[in-house]
Amino acid sequence: MLYIESRTSDKVKEWCRLRDSAAARRRQGAFWAEGLRLCTDLAGTCPVHTVLCTPQALEAHPALAALGGPGARRALVSESVAAKLSDTPSPQGVFAVLGLPAMGGPVAPGSRCLVLENVQDPANVGALARSAAAFGFSHLFLCGACADPFSPKALRASMGALARLRLHRGDVQQAADTLRGAGIPLYAAALYNSLPLGRVQCPAGAGVAVMIGNEGNGLTEQAIAAADTAVRIPMAGDVESLNAAVAGGVLLWHFRGQA
Repeated sequence: MLYIESRTSDKVKEWCRLRDSAAARRRQGAFWAEGLRLCTDLAGTCPVHTVLCTPQALEAHPALAALGGPGARRALVSESVAAKLSDTPSPQGVFAVLGLPAMGGPVAPGSRCLVLENVQDPANVGALARSAAAFGFSHLFLCGACADPFSPKALRASMGALARLRLHRGDVQQAADTLRGAGIPLYAAALYNSLPLGRVQCPAGAGVAVMIGNEGNGLTEQAIAAADTAVRIPMAGDVESLNAAVAGGVLLWHFRGQA
């Protein structure tokens, strides 16, 4: 098994680029994952190109020697290299390079979908993906200037859920047209000119799509206009809005059994 102990080796530089750069991830068709649980979970849904770990991590978790199957490359890295590769304060010494899942594809009638517009915090993208998967949603549309879902921060927040959703990129109008073509109603989260969530019921068997906007500005006017219905979460007191991930979680929970 290859052993890498130099922090300045070409392979270490390549892996750091993959960790840090969305452009590098797109160019290579691969992404970087860190941590035993995340790497193990992702190995069940994405092709594993390379597994890296420290000798100490391999001794503690012998199953790493078989992670990803016989087609995966493997390398041992020194503790010093692991510290350089890590994106966390306390690295576990376990990393993987995995293939990006396919984007796009058809959306079947009756599907449950989450649409994000300009959600720029990768932690929010990851947390929303995790909630979507938890409540039975299967498609995630990333519209406008959304954060890269395969950045380390987004992946950690999603706990691997991003790889279990069918991802789509494009603008809001394209997403709305796709959903309308499948007969799926689209509900936009908006503070004004909207219905209280408790008064909203989607048609039985039609599926459902929930749309969440930017952390500071919410959805654009164009996005709200493209939706079938604007909805809001009733709140007490002087609180005007919720964090994007929290608001999305409430909406996803509300619609979990209505598709």
